[in-house]
Amino acid sequence: MSEVAKTTGRPRRRQSDGPLAKGLYLVATPIGNASDITLRALHVLEAADAVFAEDTRVTAKLLALHELARPLQSYREHNAAEAEHKILARLAEGQSVALVSDAGTPLISDPGQRLVRAAVAEGHVVFPVPGPSATLAALAASGLAGERFLFAGFLPARATERRRVIRELEAVTATLVLFEAPPRLGESLADLGAILGARQAAVARELTKLHEEIRRGTLADLAAHYEGREVKGEIVIVIEAPSGTPAEAPAGALDARLTAELARHPVKDAAAIVAAALGLPRREVYARALELRRAQEPDDDA
Repeated sequence: MSEVAKTTGRPRRRQSDGPLAKGLYLVATPIGNASDITLRALHVLEAADAVFAEDTRVTAKLLALHELARPLQSYREHNAAEAEHKILARLAEGQSVALVSDAGTPLISDPGQRLVRAAVAEGHVVFPVPGPSATLAALAASGLAGERFLFAGFLPARATERRRVIRELEAVTATLVLFEAPPRLGESLADLGAILGARQAAVARELTKLHEEIRRGTLADLAAHYEGREVKGEIVIVIEAPSGTPAEAPAGALDARLTAELARHPVKDAAAIVAAALGLPRREVYARALELRRAQEPDDDA
């Protein structure tokens, strides 16, 4: 959250606000405009026994805008093991602990997954405190279908690995939502266009901030626009699903995906994974998986 809009004052507390139940609270914070924080999030951040933040400076600025002053502790990738021990100890003592990332919902391309797993394993309650999400904001404003979508996070930085991942996403029969870093935007859009074809897409940049921009067009058009252009801010790319019905998946996509999954999973599990990814009937995919498995088995008469 590199830019935060000023608010007109802190919302008035409700009479129902009171002590928090013990547990871990995953608190969503604004992705830009500080007014987007929820009343519940403010109450949790004020009432929690401890607040852990990915970047204490960013969170301190947000709290100050809402007239809250809380001691903050760091929970980020480089100190996750040490901070996790502290948080679990507090939870074991019956305390309430709030976790926030720099912006948006914690754990979505941000650290925290290991902590949540550990908290659940030790029997602690984990409370989601929903709120702003760049993923959903971009999808809603893109003009593309939102009934079924896949969030794929950040594309790899290296070109070879990035193209491999895009080829894996080619067969997904759902709207794609990706994050990208500004310096790689033009190159990534060019790779996406070369592999996925002439699909409609939207680039959402600096959502909810002063210089918010949502540009729509084909992947090729967007790649041409951003080629060599200096871009700043947080970026979300939304790409329409491939045209045609789910049964019209790209040629060879079914067998390729099944072969890959059969190398790692039993037939039934591999079929379920691929059927969900390609939007195909599970029974048909299972039948094809059985055929591929039999073809892979050695011939006893040989």
